[in-house]
Amino acid sequence: MGLIHIELFATLDLVGQAPGGPDEDPVGFPFGGWQAPLLNEVTGAQISAAYEGTDALLLGRRTYDIFAAYWPHQEGGKGNEIATLFNSVPKYVASRGRADLSWAGSTQLGPDLGGAVREIRDRHEHVKVVGSLDLVQTLLREKLFDRLDLWVHPIMLGVGKKVFDGGVVPTSVTLLEPPVAGPQGTVYLRYGLAEGTPTTGDMTAPDHGAGRDD
Repeated sequence: MGLIHIELFATLDLVGQAPGGPDEDPVGFPFGGWQAPLLNEVTGAQISAAYEGTDALLLGRRTYDIFAAYWPHQEGGKGNEIATLFNSVPKYVASRGRADLSWAGSTQLGPDLGGAVREIRDRHEHVKVVGSLDLVQTLLREKLFDRLDLWVHPIMLGVGKKVFDGGVVPTSVTLLEPPVAGPQGTVYLRYGLAEGTPTTGDMTAPDHGAGRDD
């Protein structure tokens, strides 16, 4: 069974809307492209490394349309391995409407999203989910993911669609590797889905040392 691997870019207040450019969500969101000024060679190399081994993309309709308008027109090869990857692997699209799948290798998923994602996981080794906040919230709610890469950027917007807005259930995750911080303060966190749900405790219990003066 393969991995469903979610890749998310978020602000410190966990806004994930339109990080790549002002045309991603041109109506009602004034900060489209907020990620661009914070990219540098360090974070760029980390992002590229995060795609190693990817053999399929799982995308929501809006993200697919943005990618399909850009990546097929980019020349791959040395220095642009992402274009080579994106244009060569299968693309699976979650959409309630009738999608225009002009990008080579694209397939629209049926109405049973959970079943379709499980079939994709069985078919591929490393399925990457990029952006696609509505889809991501469904995957989080159904616990249909294995890894979550969260890139937290050192800005707060106060407006915009949140990464975890209405799309989570009580879930435990485990940190898979030490966090990495870029020179401008972007922090990269990689989590894996863990068994069980969050537990609670009592901070006044003796084991926690509350109230001690020694």
